[in-house]
Amino acid sequence: MHADEEDVFDSVTWESASAPYDVDPRVHPTGPGFKQSTAGIEEPRGPHDPKWEGHLITMVKDPVKELAETKDAYVSYLVTANTNLPIFSSPNPSSRRRFTDFVFLRDHLVKDFPACVVPALPDKHRLEYITGDRFSPEFMERRRLDLHRFLQRIARHPTLQRSTLVRAFFESTEWHVFMHQHLAHPPGPEPTPGIIDNISDTLLNAFARVRKPDERFLHMRESVDKFEDGLVLSERLWNRIRGRTNGKLESGEDLTADYHDLAVAVQGLGFLESGITDPLNHFSNTLLEFSALLRHKTQTTTDPFLVHLHSLLTYSHANRAVLKLRDQKQLDFEELSDYLSGVTLERERLSAVISGHAGGTGLGLSAYLKDKVDAIRGADDDRSRVEKMRKLDLKIKELQDAVTTAHETSDAFSDETLREQTIFQYSKEAEMKEMLSNLADGEIEFYQSAMEEWERIIPIIQRIRVDV
Repeated sequence: MHADEEDVFDSVTWESASAPYDVDPRVHPTGPGFKQSTAGIEEPRGPHDPKWEGHLITMVKDPVKELAETKDAYVSYLVTANTNLPIFSSPNPSSRRRFTDFVFLRDHLVKDFPACVVPALPDKHRLEYITGDRFSPEFMERRRLDLHRFLQRIARHPTLQRSTLVRAFFESTEWHVFMHQHLAHPPGPEPTPGIIDNISDTLLNAFARVRKPDERFLHMRESVDKFEDGLVLSERLWNRIRGRTNGKLESGEDLTADYHDLAVAVQGLGFLESGITDPLNHFSNTLLEFSALLRHKTQTTTDPFLVHLHSLLTYSHANRAVLKLRDQKQLDFEELSDYLSGVTLERERLSAVISGHAGGTGLGLSAYLKDKVDAIRGADDDRSRVEKMRKLDLKIKELQDAVTTAHETSDAFSDETLREQTIFQYSKEAEMKEMLSNLADGEIEFYQSAMEEWERIIPIIQRIRVDV
């Protein structure tokens, strides 16, 4: 990339263009993409551009083992924030929460905001690259980082960051009371079972496809597929690199152990060659140091990169779930529309039979066979047909209302999904920049340290003189 090329991440910001503000310089922003001020930023240019009303900078730190000597022991984390959002009563709220509290927060954000991309939590028992139990310092630190990233993603979302659930998560001193109240009185009206619930569950199945797909969402799904394919391939390659650099001894693929064994062999050679014992010992120490650098790079750079990579993949899965739910809303509308058409045709058929024009209705063989079946069952008299038409009229009215509601819901969900895709792109670009920057910094630090070690030993090796 040329030095004068524009940085594609410069446009990433989490603040509202309509509400410029300056962040307290003492608070470190949560990752790249967070600009210190929105002054001079252009107003959103379209109806699907997200709008932020302020900032929410979150931190998860200080894991503590609670009830340590009991069977009910658990780990609590200090969650803090810096914000200028009006929904918060304090600019610097903080509280202690355990993992199950994060689970409650995530589950109910998904229920309360079905059209929003709510990030997934880390797997409760995902222990790759970690030694020790769930109370070990290494595990608690890895879990802290995962929860910190989870709250970062929520804080970057212009809708989720302003929810009463998020506010209570940071501020409430009676969190358990709030949870019970939230369960008893969820926000928004309770959904009442109607014709959509009764019909769509019967008509729809997991294999149904949208008949009139929107090109915009097809393109989004293709982009998500490509992005996830790239993440999966990267994760597979870096796992292979990690295995060969710092793998298991029984596998025979452990470069750090190979350098360590070579150092021991060189040290043994120094005892045999009395004239060059000191230079060989220096060389052995350099090999040991290089082996330690490789192991340190794995622990501080490769492992965090792999964890972040997998976390980004699960985040993308949450985005895919929203796209799938949007398709389901459109499918509800299409299936209800077809059902309405079928009921309307049935009503027209009965009307034609009563008026004596059944042969000219053009309703086909199925209608003819239905007439014959009704005749056999003794249900072909005009009185029963009139009663059936009355019921069909009521059903048609109900279906028309349901179709109108489904259409409005589908359109509204599509609009919200378009906004969600823009928000996800912002967050994805910021995280990719953060993740790759950390990887690059770790690799640069490793190679600089390695060069220093080898540059110190090269003159010592060059001073060795062998008499022939």
